[in-house]
Amino acid sequence: MNPKNHPYITPPSVVSQIAQLPSLGMTEIRALWRHLFCADTPTHSRPFLERRIAYRLQEIEFRKVDHNLIDRNNRRIKNILETGQNKKRDRNYRPVAGTVLTREYQGVIHGVLVTTDGQYDFQGRMYPSLSMIAREITGTRWSGPLFFGLKPSATPKAASKKGVHR
Repeated sequence: MNPKNHPYITPPSVVSQIAQLPSLGMTEIRALWRHLFCADTPTHSRPFLERRIAYRLQEIEFRKVDHNLIDRNNRRIKNILETGQNKKRDRNYRPVAGTVLTREYQGVIHGVLVTTDGQYDFQGRMYPSLSMIAREITGTRWSGPLFFGLKPSATPKAASKKGVHR
């Protein structure tokens, strides 16, 4: 996948703007705030202002229209209107790049980062599927999406019986 055209990669211009925030003077920070929010700064806390400005810069960049997403949503809406049913999540559902999936297993918390090329970063190594990571963690075969809570179990958990003592 070409990272240049991928919608979830922060462009270098935004990254450089955010990286320059700590070197700006407070008057420049306030001017940038006024430009981005069309209002005076709500506080004098520099860390707060820097975080909000960084967030706003990314928000502006990622608000751009994604025509593929619009087409996909229009198809889903048309399907719902025609059939009266909302189809469940796609079988090959992949979380958005940058998502961190966490799972506690035997007292250890494991984190997996979803990368922009559709792979998963676990402990510095790249994996093509969550199932491979689940197997690495547990030592047995697991459905990766089930292990990380992306899809429900096919068999519902047994309801606990109140008042029953063994």
